[in-house]
Amino acid sequence: MSFSLRRWLLGTFAVFFLYLFALTDVGLLGPDEPRYASIGREMARSGDWVTPRLWGEAWFEKPALLYWLIALGNKARLGEELAPRLPVVLLSLAFLLFFYRFLRSEFGREPALYSTILLGTMAGWVAFSQLALTDLPMSALFSASMLLGVRWGRIGGRLALAAAAALLGLAVLAKGLVPLVLAAPLLWLGRARWRQLLDPLPAGAFLLTAGPWYALCSIRHRAGFLTEFFWKHHVARLGEGVIHHTQPVWFYAPVLLAGVLPWTPLAALLFRRGFFGDARRRFFLLWVTFGFAFLSAVSNKLPGYLLPLLPAIAILFGLALAEAKDARWILAACCLLLLLVPVIAQTLPGALAQGLSRAKIGGIPIGFLITYAALAALVWFLEEIGRRQAAVALLVVGIVLGVVLLKVRSYPVMERAVSARPLWQRVASVRHAACIENIHRNWRYGLNYYSVAPLPDCKDGLKPFRIQQPPGRPPFVNGLVP
Repeated sequence: MSFSLRRWLLGTFAVFFLYLFALTDVGLLGPDEPRYASIGREMARSGDWVTPRLWGEAWFEKPALLYWLIALGNKARLGEELAPRLPVVLLSLAFLLFFYRFLRSEFGREPALYSTILLGTMAGWVAFSQLALTDLPMSALFSASMLLGVRWGRIGGRLALAAAAALLGLAVLAKGLVPLVLAAPLLWLGRARWRQLLDPLPAGAFLLTAGPWYALCSIRHRAGFLTEFFWKHHVARLGEGVIHHTQPVWFYAPVLLAGVLPWTPLAALLFRRGFFGDARRRFFLLWVTFGFAFLSAVSNKLPGYLLPLLPAIAILFGLALAEAKDARWILAACCLLLLLVPVIAQTLPGALAQGLSRAKIGGIPIGFLITYAALAALVWFLEEIGRRQAAVALLVVGIVLGVVLLKVRSYPVMERAVSARPLWQRVASVRHAACIENIHRNWRYGLNYYSVAPLPDCKDGLKPFRIQQPPGRPPFVNGLVP
């Protein structure tokens, strides 16, 4: 079997099990997935592709790109979970292909291969690629814009800058104005060509992609759109807890360490003398440090907000790995970090249901410990004999097996503990005789998504079947025989 064929088979194996396997085995999660999915479904049904509507009311929390993708999934009749999630997966995979091709042209095949493998297997990137949220679409489009900006900074050219501006416009259409702030390092990179930033071509490309939806919404809804979208969800949330996600300034430090798992030890390779001699590498470092500092300074924080930093980190890690003379202990340490998989698999459902501080921390089965210790030893040996690509490939196999284990063990528990899909399946046959008495908003949004038309509140009229939620437990239907 040729090397190219083996690499293709390994890539197909990894893509399927990391990104597509069990994609619909757990229903939509949290408050955001069902809300965004509901808005996209309504766009597909109504034919109104301008105004996002959540159960009949205009909803201006996010711009329209994700809703359009979900609407297309509904038009394709992909199903309740696949319609919102598959478009995000496909966008993630398309970006990884672009990521590899771009880096290969800039740095060569080996650094491009390592960087793409690292990004495509990082915990944060894999997790958010399978959720119907705005974080991945914005991060992919923003990162593609930044990479094209690197090429413009190196060789100049109006077309390269215009392409970067168009992608930045799409990123703004995915999640609002934050990408404009995160793109500030491009101003430093292109400081020698600052006059080109005033060229009407890139400005026109940006406005052509981002402008029409914003203009139409402003004309149609006027003050309602401007106040809700720009003031509440951009200005106010910078320093106030209006979105209820206020976290301390150090919040993102452990989040970042977890987001790049299992490749976190590769950070040690960045301290080699002369590593940042290339201006492009200094730009990637600025991309990460500026973004991290800005996001840490903002009061409202969520783990997904760090996602735009992962491509730059993967590039730095990939370049460092390609140039390292000896990575035996570092690659072995990456493998040993996979011992956290069963811990995460047992902890994740409880963390999602009750918060990490209240979740029961799992343990490491002895069989798993022995298997991955042996795998780490084999990775160390392959690096010792000069087979680095084989060592990294073996690590990828270990990551894939770990993710499959996590999905098989966690998803059934998550389905019962945090997804409204089973609750809807129980109440669907008696929906006209059911009402909601008191449930958490996560469950309310999820139940409304699956019911399509929201169920009434019991305070508006008692029904024979009441949906109730005891503190710290999932909701149940009072009146149905278990």
